[in-house]
Parts: sequence; C-alpha cells; structure tokens
Amino acid sequence: MIATQPQTGTSGTQRQGLIDCDVHVYPRSIDEIKQYMEMPWRARYRGGGRGFFDNPVHGSRLDAVPPGGGPSGSDPDFLREQLLDTFGHAYAILLPRAFCNQHPDPDLGTAIAAAYNDWLADTWLSKYNQDGVFKGSITIAHQDPQAAAREIERWADHPHFIQVMTDSGARAHFGQRHYYPIYEMCEKYNLPLAIHPGTDGMGINIQPSPGYPTHYIEWHTCLSLSFQAHLVSFITEGVFERFPGFKVVLVEGGVSWLPGLMWRLDAEWKALRSEVPWVTKRPSEYLRDHVRISSQPIERPEDDKQLLAMLDMLDAEHLLMFASDYPHWDFDSPTHAFPKLPQRMHDRIFRENAAEFYGLS
Repeated sequence: MIATQPQTGTSGTQRQGLIDCDVHVYPRSIDEIKQYMEMPWRARYRGGGRGFFDNPVHGSRLDAVPPGGGPSGSDPDFLREQLLDTFGHAYAILLPRAFCNQHPDPDLGTAIAAAYNDWLADTWLSKYNQDGVFKGSITIAHQDPQAAAREIERWADHPHFIQVMTDSGARAHFGQRHYYPIYEMCEKYNLPLAIHPGTDGMGINIQPSPGYPTHYIEWHTCLSLSFQAHLVSFITEGVFERFPGFKVVLVEGGVSWLPGLMWRLDAEWKALRSEVPWVTKRPSEYLRDHVRISSQPIERPEDDKQLLAMLDMLDAEHLLMFASDYPHWDFDSPTHAFPKLPQRMHDRIFRENAAEFYGLS
C-alpha cells in the first residue's frame, strides 16, 4: 500500500493513496459509442484499433478480463477491485482509446471524439463515479484544430474532466501554429494536454522513424521518437512563450530519453539562439513550468543504482508522475515498477506531482 495524504472526493469522503496517470477504460461494445453518434457517422463508424501494429501476442493482462466477460477495462467494479482497491488509489486518470486522429475525414474524427466524451461523461465520470475517484480526459481529433477547440470548450466546466488528450501520431510536429486553437483553449481552461501513443504511422499520420517498422516490437520500442520530436517542436516554436499557462503531459512514451535530449537541445540553443529568438531561456528551463512525463513504461536496468541515477538526471522529483497503464500487457505495478526510492522522491512521483499538476490537492 502506498502511504500518502488524504484526498477529498466529490462525495466528501476522505481518500488516501496514489494518483495513477494512465488508466485505460473501454466500452463494453462498439454500440456503447455509436449510440452517441448521429448519422451518417453512426453508420460509418467501425471501431478503433491500430491495424497492422497491434500486439501479436496479447494486448492486455490475461487476468484483466472481467469475470462476466467483455473487454479488459470495461467493468468498473472489477477495475476497482483489481486496481484501485489492491494498490490504494486516490485517483485514476482515465484515457480512453478512440483512435480518432488517424481518419482522413476530419468530421468523422471529430464525431468519434465527441461520442467518446459523451460516453465517458455518462458512465465512468458519473454513473460509476460516486466517490469521485475517476478523472477523465477530453478526447480531441487534432486533424481539425478548430473543431478540437470547440470540443474542449464543450466539456471544460465538467468537474471530472481534468485534461485534454490526443494521440502522438500526427502529420506535423505539435509546435506548429495551426494547432494553436487547441493550446489557446487548454490555457483558457487550465487543462493540460496529454499526448499518448497509438496512431503513429496509422491512417493519415506520419511514422516518426525512417520508413515503417517490420514488427510490433520495433514500433513499440521506438514510440518515444515522436514524443521527442513534439517536445522539441513545442519549445523551439515558442509555444510555451506564446501560451505561458499551457501545460503538456507525455504519457506512455518512455522516460530515460529526456535528460539526453535536453542536454543536446540546451547545447545547440547556445549556438543557435538567434534562429529562435522567442526561446528566451535554456530549453530545459521550460520543463518544470510546462511539462510532466508519466512513468510507464519505465526503463528498468538490471542495476537499480543506474535507474536511481537516471531519475536524478531526469529531475524526477518534479517532472515524473506514476502511471500503471492498466490493463495493458506491460502494466507497471505500483509495488514493483521502481526500486526503493528516497521517501521525498517516492511521495512526489506517486502523488504530489500529479496532485499539483492537475489541481487535485
């Protein structure tokens, strides 16, 4: 059990425990989503998925299938028992997987995103959420930034939507200006933007590697490539200067790449700052105010001393937030993901960083 300070749910009860920044929930069937879609989108929608980069073995924990059947992550009572009650969660931040950003028709993508938001609000954020443990993410289709901004505004005042989410798969780096309507709305309503992998190289989106991987293991191992490109783009395009209240969380893209990337970017900025005069301080100095990174999948070397050194280089005490990625196959248990951490770092990673970032304390 993770010993932390109490949190207050919407029912007024005191909750204790960790904050999990990546929990995936799913509809019991495609019909749960289609009921929120108008024609012609309802007839055209065939469900999500990643096509040829699906896990060839199994995508979820084998023990995560609900006793009554249905997809893993679709039964709230079983999820509570297997995850929240087992590890002592205060909050679970939910990231549905709509895969709406791969569609060439932006109106279809927008319709899918809206349906997922309606479904999440009606189920996991209300009917299943009497104690307020579940916090949600507003899904957007970033191929139409204006429509995405309207979707953010539609849900911005909901008490349990605490961030916006989109896939890392895209046709352009996220620092580029046509995405600005999304960031303007996120800043206006103090909603971080969570970037999650899933549609890299799918549909209309560009694969971040030179060409397409042959195997799922290649694709999955290299998911951090698009995260690195998006982060450098945010900084060098001056997004955090233009939108000083805008915040980003990088979810499920790995962790250990961040220190080396920032070292290189800081060094290059010293020589090339005249090219990007709007970057007014060292690139790494933007991280504490604007960026958080989730822990799953944490790169775990055989020598725990090396992991602890990496966490120190990462500034994990301020930037890292725990994530389990439940119910997926590479789930990180809160009790096994890390070696024994210094108490201060432990408390920051497992609770305090997320509480501050999302305003949950």
